[in-house]
Amino acid sequence: MKKIIFLILLVVPLAVFSQQLKIVKGTINDSLAIKGEGGDAETFSLYLPSNFNMSQAWPVLFLFDMQGSSRAVLSMFSSAAEKEGYILASSNDLKDTLSLSQNVLIANRMLNTVYDMIPIHKERVYVGGIGDGGRFATLVPTFIKDIKGVLSCGAALANTEVLTRKNMFYFIGIAGRSDYNYRELQESKKVLDNLKFPNLLLFFEGGHQWAPVDETAIALRSFTLSEMAKGTVPRNDSLVNEYYQNSLIRANELLSNDKPLLAENVLDNATQVYNPFGDLDSLKTSKKILRRSKTYRSKKRLQENFFLKETLTKEDYGYYLEEDILTYNYNNLGWWNFQMSELDKMDKSGNEFEKRMASRLRGFLNALISDNLNIIATDKQVDLEALNFLYQLKTITEPKNPENYLKVISYSALVEDFGTGIFYLEELLKTGYDNIEELYGLENTALFRITPEFNAIVYKYLKNARYKSIEEQ
Repeated sequence: MKKIIFLILLVVPLAVFSQQLKIVKGTINDSLAIKGEGGDAETFSLYLPSNFNMSQAWPVLFLFDMQGSSRAVLSMFSSAAEKEGYILASSNDLKDTLSLSQNVLIANRMLNTVYDMIPIHKERVYVGGIGDGGRFATLVPTFIKDIKGVLSCGAALANTEVLTRKNMFYFIGIAGRSDYNYRELQESKKVLDNLKFPNLLLFFEGGHQWAPVDETAIALRSFTLSEMAKGTVPRNDSLVNEYYQNSLIRANELLSNDKPLLAENVLDNATQVYNPFGDLDSLKTSKKILRRSKTYRSKKRLQENFFLKETLTKEDYGYYLEEDILTYNYNNLGWWNFQMSELDKMDKSGNEFEKRMASRLRGFLNALISDNLNIIATDKQVDLEALNFLYQLKTITEPKNPENYLKVISYSALVEDFGTGIFYLEELLKTGYDNIEELYGLENTALFRITPEFNAIVYKYLKNARYKSIEEQ
C-alpha cells in the first residue's frame, strides 16, 4: 500500500496539469508528443528530478543527439540532473541527415512544448550534447533566443564566425584528454576568451565518450553558481562552499595520483567560478605550489612537445588524404596502413602523452574521412570511385567496422571487380563477421554472390554457404 501511495505522489502533480499526460518523476519518460505546427509526429523524452513540483521555476538542459536517441542521452545526464535539480529534455527526431534549419525547427518545437508543460526559469535555459550533438548545440543560441549556456561534450564550437557579444552565452566544454576534439576545444577557449564569453573547460582521463557523472554534475553546478553570481538565483552559501572545498580536494587527489595538469585544470576552473563569492587565497596558493613543482613543469613540457608533433602529423594526414581522394591513389593505402601501425605502437608506449596523442590522431583521421564521405555522398554527381577509395581506407583506420568492408564489396560487384570483392570479403570474415543474411542480401551482388569463389570463402569461415561450389558437392 505504501508503494502505491508513493507512486501516486510521483505522478499526480503533472497529471493535474494535463489529464492526458502522466509523467513520473525521477525517471526518463519517453515518446512524449511534441506540440506545434509541423511537429505532429515528433516526440521527445523528459526527465524531472524527484523533488520536482509545479510551484517553482526550474532550470532545464535540452540535450541533442543527431541520431534521435533521446533516452540514451538523458540516461547519461540523469544522475547529475537529479543531484543538481535540473530538468532534462531531448528530441527523438533530430538527424544528421537533415539540414541545419530543419533540425533547428525540430529543436525549437521541443523547447516550446516543454515551456508550455512545465514552469521553466527563463534565465536558466541551457542546451548541450556530445560530438555532433554538442556541435549543433553551439549553434542553437544563434537561432533560438534566451539560451543562457551550452554544455558540449567532446565537441568544439561549430562556427566561431556567428558568435557576437550581443548574444553571449556561458560555454562549458567537457572532453577526455585522449579525445580528438581535446585540442580543438582548447582553441575554442582562446576564441571565447577574446570575445569575453564566459567559459570553462573540464577535462578527464578518457577518449571520445560521455563524461563521467562527476564532471557533468560540476558543469551543472557551475551554471547554477554563475546565476547566483548574477543574482538571478538566490545565493546558497552551502552550495558555494561545497564547490570550493570539493575543488581543493579533487585537485589534491589528482596531484597525489601524478596528474598535475588535470589538477591545474580543476584549480583554474575553481578560481573562475568561485571568484564572485569570496577569498581566493587558498586557490591561488595551491596553484603557485603546483606550478613550481618539478613534476608539473616536466609534464607540461612533454605535453607541449607532443602537441607540436600532433599538429604536424595532422597536417600530413590532411594533405595526403586530399591528394589521394583527387587521384584515387589506391597505391598509397600501404602508406596509410603504415601510419596505423605506427599509432598501434604508440598505443603501447610507456609515455602517457604519446598514448593520448595516438588516440587523438586516430580519432581525427576517422573524423576527417567521415567528413569527406559525407561531402562526396551529398554531391549532385556522386563520385563512386572516391567513395570506394575512402571505404577501403576506412577498413585500415577502422578495421573492426563491417560497414566499410560491405561498402567496398558492393562497389566491387557493381563494377565487376570480383577479385577486389573476394579480397575484402575474406578480410571482413577474418574480423569475426557472421551475418550471412546481410551478406547475401548486399546491394549490387546478385551475380557476385552466386560465384563459386564467393561461396567458397563464406563456407571457409562460416561453415555455411547459400550456394555450394562444385568441390563441396
